[in-house]
Amino acid sequence: MLTQKLVHLEDVTLVDFLGVANSNIRTLAAAFPASKIISRGDTIYIQGSAEGVAKVYGVLQALLAHYRQHDLVTEATVQQYINEEGHPPPTLKKSVVVHGKNGTLIRPRNTNQEKLVTAVADHDLVFAVGPAGTGKTYMAVALAVSALKKRQVKKIILTRPVVEAGERLGYLPGDFEEKIAPYLRPVYDALDSLLSPERRKYYQEHDIIELAPLAYMRGRTLEHAFVLLDEAQNTTSTQMKMFLTRMGSHAKFVITGDATQTDLPLQQRSGLLEAMDVLQTTQGIGFVHFDARDVVRHPLVQRIVNAYTPPNQ
Repeated sequence: MLTQKLVHLEDVTLVDFLGVANSNIRTLAAAFPASKIISRGDTIYIQGSAEGVAKVYGVLQALLAHYRQHDLVTEATVQQYINEEGHPPPTLKKSVVVHGKNGTLIRPRNTNQEKLVTAVADHDLVFAVGPAGTGKTYMAVALAVSALKKRQVKKIILTRPVVEAGERLGYLPGDFEEKIAPYLRPVYDALDSLLSPERRKYYQEHDIIELAPLAYMRGRTLEHAFVLLDEAQNTTSTQMKMFLTRMGSHAKFVITGDATQTDLPLQQRSGLLEAMDVLQTTQGIGFVHFDARDVVRHPLVQRIVNAYTPPNQ
């Protein structure tokens, strides 16, 4: 005897819950082939045996609870809840990191983002590495803004290595900020979602937020600051050692990167990989490793990352 249940999606942005082209529902349907799952507008219809319908219904209710905490459901999220039979992953605490622009609540969207929040709270130096689209940079910038708002630091310094392809920075048009803007675009984008234009302009004009190429860190001691080194896979060994030794009192350093996307010349080892090897057992340093399951961009990004990842990794 067939049983049917309905799930009504109230106060839900459908594409964020159902996925692009209903990809989340397709993932759910593939896991429960004996049940029929149909999405029409803001209603999901479940048909099948009483036991099968109950399982699908339980997973959907858990996903709705997850959505109301994190404003997004990915295919990886769906798979996690399927594996846990509707129970939430045990390590996701759903804490609010900071209130962004227009009062938006910024929370971790995956388990490793939550681990990054904890690692930064517990350590003054943290490495966060993993593939594109996992939210490493965004969460690090959010943590920096949070520390500034709580007056835990006096300024934020956001830096990247400038890896040039055929052109020198000095030959690019515009003033200094215009020259480096293309290299720092991702951190600008993160700031723009966290701060109003007026507030960001004020912070930059008063040197409370500083955005600069990594080379400009040489010779400095960075104190009372939250310092983010992004795209660290493009640092040389010398640059990484230089950066790490800039740490002054009351400073937080977060280093993010993707070891699979280095732009360094062939045969030149990434300073990020070397530093992680050298410092792996050093007390007081946190390490967070993201993977394809943490991707929070378009579902295709996760599949692309998986396709490029060797089977033994």
